[in-house]
Amino acid sequence: MRPYILAETNWEALKDANFELAILPWGATEAHNYHLPYATDNIQADYLVAESARIAHEKGGKVIVLPTIPFGVNTGQSDIYLDLNLNPSTQLAILNDIVTVLNRQGIYKLLIFNGHGGNNFKPLVRELGLRFPKMFISFCFFPQALDKTNYFEEKGDHADEMETSLMMYLRPDLVLPKEKWGDGSAKKFKINAFSEGWAWAEREWSKISADTGVGNPHKSSAEKGERFFKDVTVKMGAMIFELCQADLENLYE
Repeated sequence: MRPYILAETNWEALKDANFELAILPWGATEAHNYHLPYATDNIQADYLVAESARIAHEKGGKVIVLPTIPFGVNTGQSDIYLDLNLNPSTQLAILNDIVTVLNRQGIYKLLIFNGHGGNNFKPLVRELGLRFPKMFISFCFFPQALDKTNYFEEKGDHADEMETSLMMYLRPDLVLPKEKWGDGSAKKFKINAFSEGWAWAEREWSKISADTGVGNPHKSSAEKGERFFKDVTVKMGAMIFELCQADLENLYE
């Protein structure tokens, strides 16, 4: 039993507990090229958050990890078989109910750990911040925590070298042999502004990728995944501990 993982602990341990921070991992259920499981985002979130929370817990941080939400925003993948979609409005309703419980029970800090690029929590956090003025709600997206070019050779953002390497390290039993892997080649918008990043439109997934991947996974390795995992969880663990210790009345300098 890990006392900082809600799904594993019990009422005997929690009846007199007093947590400073709750973490909500949020993933997705979607195809990841031919070789990775549909639950890739959820598996990565589970392992990354658990290890980061362990680091913070062992430093003295009073943190509790809530069960992972396994469905994310997949509106651009509506024709990919069994890619399961939650609309942003549904995410807001779920978050509202969870924050209501935390606020009522005096856990005023919530970190949403985003494990899926299609989720966009910024507008939801803005709205919830007005509804629950006592709450400090934040979110993070782990691929942005470190410079990926220091770990991986190929660019990508879905079933790419990073995700494949992580899964080869965390759950090699769920990764198909290399001869099954697609190359993750993807089309870009013809309108340059969207590719340059200063304008945005949703990608229609089945029109940009034949194998559902975006990024060549063939240089992936468990060793790369292990190095990235250890470095990113150390960084996130330090951030989680800082959040636990933070005085909500004195956040700025």
